Amino acid sequence: MTDSQPAPQPDVLPLAGYTVAVTAARRREELGALLERRGARVVYAPAIRIVPLADDAELVAATRAVLERPVDLAVATTGVGFRGWLEAAETWDLPLVDHLRTARLLARGPKARGAIRGGGLVDAWSPASESSAEVLEHLLAGAEGPLAGRRIAVQLHGDPLTEFVEALRATGAEVLTVPVYRWVLPEDVAPVRRLVDTVIAREVDAVTFTSAPAAAGLLSVADELGRRAEFVAALTDGVLPVAVGPVTAGPLTAAGIPSVQPERSRLGALAREVVARLPERDPVLQVGGHAVQVRGHAAVVDGRLVELPPGPMAVLRALTARPGTVLSRPALGRVLPGGDEHAVDTAVTRLRAALGAPLVETVVERGYRLTV
Repeated sequence: MTDSQPAPQPDVLPLAGYTVAVTAARRREELGALLERRGARVVYAPAIRIVPLADDAELVAATRAVLERPVDLAVATTGVGFRGWLEAAETWDLPLVDHLRTARLLARGPKARGAIRGGGLVDAWSPASESSAEVLEHLLAGAEGPLAGRRIAVQLHGDPLTEFVEALRATGAEVLTVPVYRWVLPEDVAPVRRLVDTVIAREVDAVTFTSAPAAAGLLSVADELGRRAEFVAALTDGVLPVAVGPVTAGPLTAAGIPSVQPERSRLGALAREVVARLPERDPVLQVGGHAVQVRGHAAVVDGRLVELPPGPMAVLRALTARPGTVLSRPALGRVLPGGDEHAVDTAVTRLRAALGAPLVETVVERGYRLTV
C-alpha cells in the first residue's frame, strides 16, 4: 500500500517547504541567511535586545567594584563579552587592563582566550570542553589554590551563571559578577507576541535559540499573554526547538521542553542541525507509484516542491497521516476552519490540481483516501 523511505528527495533543498523562526538579536541575519540558503522560509522575532555598553550604569558600577582592590582570579566566559568590557572601560578612562595584569585569567574557550590576548593580557588556563562547568570544577578542585578570602571576577554575558557564582561563594571567595551585554526584552514586543501565537497554531516548524535570555524572554512573553501552557505544549509536540547549546537550552529544559542541539555551539552547526532534524520527521511515502513527502507548508512529489494553501495542505496532511485509510468528509472537515462538506470537496479539488498526480482517490459515498 505505502512504504516509508529514509530520506527526502535530493533535488529539493533540504529545508524547502519549512518555516523556521529566529529569536536571535545579534547575528540574526547571518543565521537567517544560512537557513534561507537551505530553502527555509524564515520568520524573525528577536526575543531580546542588548543594553548598549556605553550607557550601562550597572557595568560601570561593577567595573569600579573590581578596581577597588586587587583581583586574584578573573574568568572570561565569552570573547565578545570580555573584549567589550575592556573596550568600555577604556572609553570610561578606567584602568581595567592594568588592574587585571596581576590576576590569574581563566578563559572558558578559545574565543575568550583570544580576547584576553588581544587585550594585551596573558591567559593562565582554559578547559578543553569550552564549558563553564569545567571551569568551575577546575576551581573547586583547588587547581588555582584555596579560594576562601580571594577576590574572583566573573565576566557574564547574558546568562547570570547563578550556580557557578553561588558555588564559588560557598567556598568563602568574594565573587564579583560583571554583567557585560545585559539582555532585556525588545522595545517592540509585537513580533515576539506574534511568534508565540504562531508557535501555538503550529504555523512554524522549528524555533531556533542562540542565547538563554532569548529562550527565557520568549517564555516570559507567553506568560504575559496567559498562554504558557499552550506554548509549552506546542514546543513539546509539533514545533521543534533547536538551541545552539545546552546553556542556551537551560530555560527550555527548566520549563519541561526538550530541545535538540548541535555537537558544537556554532551558528553553522545550528543550521546543520535544523537541516538534519526537520526532514527526518516527515517520511517519504510511496503512493500510487509516486514519492510523496509532506513538509510544513508544502509537499515534495517526485522531487518537485508543491506549495499548498492551508486548506489543501491540511487535507493532505490528514490523508498521509493514515495512508490508504478512507477519511469521511465530516472527518476531513474537522481539520479545516469552518469546514463543511462543500469546503472539503473544494479543498480536495484544489489539492489534486496542485499535486499534478492522481494521489487522492474518491471512495463513493465514503470519502477520500490516498491512492493505493
